[in-house]
Amino acid sequence: MLRLVLCILWVVVGINDQLSSADAATDCNPIQLSPCATAILSTTAPSETCCGKIKEQRPCLCNYIKNPTLQKFINTPNARKVAATCGTPFPTC
Repeated sequence: MLRLVLCILWVVVGINDQLSSADAATDCNPIQLSPCATAILSTTAPSETCCGKIKEQRPCLCNYIKNPTLQKFINTPNARKVAATCGTPFPTC
């Protein structure tokens, strides 16, 4: 039982390290991109807040793209358009 608990903790810590290793100064949290949801899911122009969050989260985008749950929102033509409109080049992962 102890081995199972240690194994689960090891996996959780490993996932957390992958997300936070993108940039120690950046809080890699995809929820930070929520101000961009309307612009990504529609043709609405991104807000100033959205652009600021995309610039903050840019070091994390490759991790988000590699995440099967997030990639369907992050790795889309609209998301790329929003990033370009904000003047933030989309990363090559």
